[in-house]
Amino acid sequence: MRNSKITWAVVAGAVVALLAGVGVAIAMNRSSNTSAATPTSSAAASQAAGPSVAPSPSVSPGADIEGPLDLVLIGVDTRVSVPGWEPHADTVMLLHVDAGLKSAYLYSLPRDLRVEMPAYKKAGFSGGRYKLTEAMSRGSRIPGEKTKKSVEQGYELLTRSLSDYTGIKKFQAGAILNFGGLERLVDQLGGIDMTIDQRTKSRHRQPDGSARPLAPGGGDHTGPQMIYQTGERHLVGWQAIDYARQRYGLPNGDYDRQRHQRQMVSAILTKAFSQGLDDPAKLGGVIKALGESLVYVGGRTPFEYAYALRDLKPAGITLVDLPGAGVMSGGRYLGEQLKSEGSGFLKALVKNKAEDYLADHPKLVNKL
Repeated sequence: MRNSKITWAVVAGAVVALLAGVGVAIAMNRSSNTSAATPTSSAAASQAAGPSVAPSPSVSPGADIEGPLDLVLIGVDTRVSVPGWEPHADTVMLLHVDAGLKSAYLYSLPRDLRVEMPAYKKAGFSGGRYKLTEAMSRGSRIPGEKTKKSVEQGYELLTRSLSDYTGIKKFQAGAILNFGGLERLVDQLGGIDMTIDQRTKSRHRQPDGSARPLAPGGGDHTGPQMIYQTGERHLVGWQAIDYARQRYGLPNGDYDRQRHQRQMVSAILTKAFSQGLDDPAKLGGVIKALGESLVYVGGRTPFEYAYALRDLKPAGITLVDLPGAGVMSGGRYLGEQLKSEGSGFLKALVKNKAEDYLADHPKLVNKL
C-alpha cells in the first residue's frame, strides 16, 4: 500500500468530505505531517480553489478555508477493458456547504440532463447541446490518440458545463470514483443500514449476489432477481450498490435512483462516524478498499478540506430532490430537463437562500 498518510488524506477529502463529511472525522488526526497530504492519484489544475495559502506552523492546514463551498462527486462506469472506452458520468452529485461550514445540501443532476457544453480545445470539441453524461467522454478525448483518454480533461469539461448550467462559478474540488470502490468501502464498514422506501427489483443481480445473465440475443437480463423490500434493511456492499443502481421498473426511473444514491451516501457517512474513523488504526481496510477507484481533483489538499469540514456532521446535510421530466421531439427522447421547482432551487442556492427556498418547497427535502 502506498504511503498511508497520502492515501488517508485522499480518502478524507475526496470521498468523505465530498460525499459529505466523513473525512471530517478522519481529519482529526492532529499528528499528521502536512507535507504528506498532497494526493498522488490524480490532480487537475482546472476548477481548483483559490490560491493555496501556506498556514503558519501553529495553524492547522485548511483552517483558512471559508465557505460557501461547492464540491462535486462523479460516479463513472467501469468498462475500462473495452477498446476505445470513454468515461461517462453515470452519477453527478453536488454538495453545497454553507458559509459557516456546519450545514450543507446534497443534490443530484440527471445523467441525461440536456445542457449547453462550451467548446473545449484540449479535446477538439466545438461545443453544443448534449446530455450531461456525455461531458466526461467528450472532454476525455485526446486529439491524435485512438485509445488513450484523460479523465481529468473529462472532469474539466463536465464542471465547466455544470457552472454554465447551475450558475455556480467555481467548484473547489471533486472526486471521481466507480461503484466498485464504494462496494468495497461498504463491506469494510461492515455493511450499512438503509430505509428502503420502495420495493425494487434488481435488473443486474440474483438473490445470491451473482450476476444475472443476458438473455439469448442480448438485451435484457434473465433469471431470478434480487428484490429489495421496503423497510429498515442492513445491506452488504453488493446489495447497497445494486439497490442504488436500479432505475428500471421504478415509478420515476432515474429520479428515484438519484434519491436512493443520496440515501446510500448518507448511510455510509452515518456508519463511518459511528465507528470512530478518527482513529488511524481503524482506517487501513477502508483506505485499501478504495484503492485506485478514486481520483481526487482540487487545488487544496483533501486533508485541508477534511479539516475545514470537521464540524459538518451527517445530520447537518440536507438531501434534496430536483424533479425533472423527459424532453421529446417528434416522438424521440432527447434527454431530461428540470422542472421549475428544481431549477428554482439552483437559483436560490447561488444566492445563498437555499434554506428559505426549501422552507417554501418542503416536498423537495428527502427526509429519509
